[in-house]
Amino acid sequence: PDLGRRFAERKRCADVECSMLMCRGKAMRDFKGPDCRFVNFKKGEAVYVYYKLIGESTELWAGSVGSDFGYFPKDLLEINHNYSNEELELPTDVSFICL
Repeated sequence: PDLGRRFAERKRCADVECSMLMCRGKAMRDFKGPDCRFVNFKKGEAVYVYYKLIGESTELWAGSVGSDFGYFPKDLLEINHNYSNEELELPTDVSFICL
């Protein structure tokens, strides 16, 4: 399917607004995203996960580091705390756009 500006059609969240934290992890190495839709982090930083993409881009999760929010490869995160075991499957909205 044509996803347009979305990375995936569906996502998993802890609540219907995807505003509750799902888990927290530690960055296993530095990451610099290709554009503004991605969150950058350094090895050892805490990364907070709000939703997990499923379908086309299962390798991407969305979360925050400090006050920055964006996508990152899930394989770069070592989970060290789960906030919720509840996972709701929801449609994705159009991703934010780099200006």
